[in-house]
Amino acid sequence: MRVMDKNSLFLARIAAYALAIGACVGNAQAQPYAPPQNVLQLSASGSVEVQQDLLSLHLTTTREGTDANTVQAQLKAALDAALAEARKAAQPGQLDVRTGNFSLHPRYTQGGRISGWNGTAELVLEGRDFGRITQAAARIQTMTLGGVSFGLSREQRAKVETEAQTLAIERFKAKAASWPGASDSRATACGKCR
Repeated sequence: MRVMDKNSLFLARIAAYALAIGACVGNAQAQPYAPPQNVLQLSASGSVEVQQDLLSLHLTTTREGTDANTVQAQLKAALDAALAEARKAAQPGQLDVRTGNFSLHPRYTQGGRISGWNGTAELVLEGRDFGRITQAAARIQTMTLGGVSFGLSREQRAKVETEAQTLAIERFKAKAASWPGASDSRATACGKCR
């Protein structure tokens, strides 16, 4: 009879456990599951075409120079002048005015030394009154148009989401009603669709 040292005994136990676990996993994977019976899967969607009612104009300006404080002061002056002009036409929801990005970055020489400064400032005009927004932007002389985007106001988004959900629920109910077993007393409607 051979005597096993502690390390050999430990390794033998690990090998035995690994074989036992492998056998269990193999048996667990080998058991097929029957597909569910008497289950009907339905889905429906709803979509609504909508006109975007929110305009965002992004006005920007850039400045450069050798002194960071000078560049920053120039950007601030341009932004302050644009803000003053835009605020004259501001009206909540129709034309909202806010500042956007403001950045100041050094320029470097090939030797790694700072050779100057570049800066940008942004002003955002946003709202539902497209005419008011574009007229305000046209009066701003210290910044130029950097970007335009359209979207949905919160009110419009909520309205069309409700319409789309209602349409989806109606389509779901119609599909469920067209199922041959829909008159069966055991058939129930989707809990989310009530």
